[in-house]
Amino acid sequence: MPRTAQRTIHFVQRWEHFEHGADVGVRGYGATLAEAFEQAALALTAVITDPATVRPLEHVEVSCEAPDNELLLAEWLNAIVYEMATRRMLFSRFAVRLESDGLSGEAWGEPVEAARHHPAVEVKGATYTQLRVAPEGDGWVAQTVVDV
Repeated sequence: MPRTAQRTIHFVQRWEHFEHGADVGVRGYGATLAEAFEQAALALTAVITDPATVRPLEHVEVSCEAPDNELLLAEWLNAIVYEMATRRMLFSRFAVRLESDGLSGEAWGEPVEAARHHPAVEVKGATYTQLRVAPEGDGWVAQTVVDV
């Protein structure tokens, strides 16, 4: 009797940074496009501090619109940067709901405590440099370079 091997691949949500001159690339992976956006936002936080040190105590709603997924990623990350700057907060958890005309999202975090969070840099914003949102393997990748 011939044997057949079945291989199940589970796409793991994760994020990473990639080098880009004086700035930092952020990249998120997810089984869905929404998960990839969430992971890219987590990578954004990780440019500033270790996300594990940020308690998800306060909730902030974020929404944005753009004509395509690449520009929507930049708008999403810039909305997170805006919320961090104006509220003086860091975020460690994100939820994204994609809609026909954009996204609505949520971020959970807490006010910055320099002695505990040890912020490394200030992110000025997401750029269009190496901006890419695309299917990859069994999931999605969402990446761009952030200006620090």
